[in-house]
Amino acid sequence: MFRVEFGNSGKYCDGLSRRHFLQVGVAGMGSASLSQILHAKANAAQHGIPAKDTSVILLWLDGGPSHMDLYDLKPEAPSEYKGIWNPIHTNVPGMDITEMFPLQAKCADKFSIVRSLHHNTGDHFTGGHWMLTGRGGVSGGSTPGRNPSIASMATKVLGPRDPSMPAYVSVPYASSIGLRPGYFGGNFLGVQYDPFQTGSDPNNNNFQVQNLSPVNGLSIQRLKDRKELLKTFDRLRRDVDQSGMLDSMDRLDQKAYDMVTGDQARQAFDINAENDKIRDQYGRHTWGQSVLLARRLVEAGTTFVTVHFGGWDHHWNLQSGMDSYLPRVDQAVSALFEDLAQRGLSEKVLVVLCGEFSRTPRMNDGGNGGPPLSKGTPGRDHWGNSMFCLLGGGGVKGGRIVGATNRLGDAPADRPVRPGHIHHTIYRVLGMDPEMHFPDHSGRPTIAIDHGEVIHELF
Repeated sequence: MFRVEFGNSGKYCDGLSRRHFLQVGVAGMGSASLSQILHAKANAAQHGIPAKDTSVILLWLDGGPSHMDLYDLKPEAPSEYKGIWNPIHTNVPGMDITEMFPLQAKCADKFSIVRSLHHNTGDHFTGGHWMLTGRGGVSGGSTPGRNPSIASMATKVLGPRDPSMPAYVSVPYASSIGLRPGYFGGNFLGVQYDPFQTGSDPNNNNFQVQNLSPVNGLSIQRLKDRKELLKTFDRLRRDVDQSGMLDSMDRLDQKAYDMVTGDQARQAFDINAENDKIRDQYGRHTWGQSVLLARRLVEAGTTFVTVHFGGWDHHWNLQSGMDSYLPRVDQAVSALFEDLAQRGLSEKVLVVLCGEFSRTPRMNDGGNGGPPLSKGTPGRDHWGNSMFCLLGGGGVKGGRIVGATNRLGDAPADRPVRPGHIHHTIYRVLGMDPEMHFPDHSGRPTIAIDHGEVIHELF
């Protein structure tokens, strides 16, 4: 009854094409049963984790952004390391960032930067799996995900903050290194814990989420009539179903039905209803409008939203890519923090900005892996030994720097942080127990996060 198609094209440096997937139904819109939620809350209370009404917006820089060109510049390093841009001061003494981020420099007191993040892999897929699931185990030679995303686990347990909203949404789609939903998906939890994807560009004048409308020719009244008819047939087959599949499908169907026939979700997704001044503040481009839509969704009751910023695989022609991308990131990120503050949402919404890894501190000459005649357009290769993560809001203190890299930026020199530390911190904000266990395909219990701890300096 409900359907959506997603497609994308292009290749990463690994040589693998982005895949085309057909998503049938409204996967990702189901939530845990009431008994599961109550049990999870009881476990969380036993571990001293208070109940929260908080949400997360994850801004995913797919392809790997360079820490030394964004948030950890090294102006005193040799020329082949320090990069093209200079640092500028922010409104927080001692927190310098790239000159390409003048808007963020004015609101740096609203976010903090982890400069010592690392997982030590330069493989896109391994790095993405580490950052989004907290585990390794995949590679460019074996890309299927092995674990559910941190968002899938959290929203399975917590559900949406408002029952009329999907718990987990990706704008405009969920994509990790070209895989959809890739490492954002539910994996062994089931497709019902994949994110709900908007599937189209919020910057388009005719932006519409197809999943929120009935199939052509089917009115809301006919939809209600059909639902009553389906209930009759379900009663006949429920007695013979021993797998629990019907109950699972019930949750998906009910969420789809509630969203299509109700007003709140459709209004939240209707970005054209937003004030023009606010839309201009975020930027009239895909990234800016996607971030604005994410804010609308968490404000309406979605628990976890991811926003995809692709194209960061800059082996060559680094300046061309950064000159295009960084101003858009600066506009969208600064607008989000300012907007959350003005709406009184700063303490309720955590913003996270990161990618699967960083780029080599030492720049190449542009001829390394680049197209013919690319020599002279410098770039950076894969690097997972030193990375950054920006976090702000949701109770996370702003204006702080956690950790540091050495003078060349190629390794942590102080307070090393791994992906699990970031995940523990996210779960702390959400009120999610990191010691929750979920059965994998073999029935073996798997802990939500198996390493790291909360980054206490941020609280």
